[in-house]
Amino acid sequence: MIFEYILKKNGMDPETDLEIDQSIDFGSTAAAFSGGSGDFSVEFEPAATVLEQAGEGYVVASLGIDSGYVPYTAFSARESYLKENPEVIRGFVRALAKGMEYVKGHSSEEIADVLAPQFPETDTEQITRITERYRSQDTWKENLKLEEEGFTLLLDILEEAGELKERVRYEELVTTEYVENLE
Repeated sequence: MIFEYILKKNGMDPETDLEIDQSIDFGSTAAAFSGGSGDFSVEFEPAATVLEQAGEGYVVASLGIDSGYVPYTAFSARESYLKENPEVIRGFVRALAKGMEYVKGHSSEEIADVLAPQFPETDTEQITRITERYRSQDTWKENLKLEEEGFTLLLDILEEAGELKERVRYEELVTTEYVENLE
């Protein structure tokens, strides 16, 4: 959806100006690309870095940069859960904030060493390279707050893709109190 949104934003029609093969299983797109399917591929990490290191492709653009800030990762909870478990939510948000502080205050190599056990199929050098790429693209926000601008962009993308039946107001769906009241 984000790729198609960017194409449209740049005057291209995804239906008529190019062919997008969406029949390939998401986990197999890098293998299909390296096997000769398509001229371009949209990849997440570590697949993009693996393709580069194998000499089978190059990262030519970042959807994250070209789209504008899209809140790709957000956490959801029922309103009743928020009311019944505020300390759990506060602890979760504090843990996320500590993780972001760690990222801000440590080198890519240090971050890779910490992440490596979580990604046994990816070597530390690749994780370091991915971390560098994310850092250079400003992938990680300075704070954890889901801003209304990013929320609106996400709604625009979903609506443009025909996946959104009805818009919901930011204030109705997003609570920022836990991020704003970090201790």
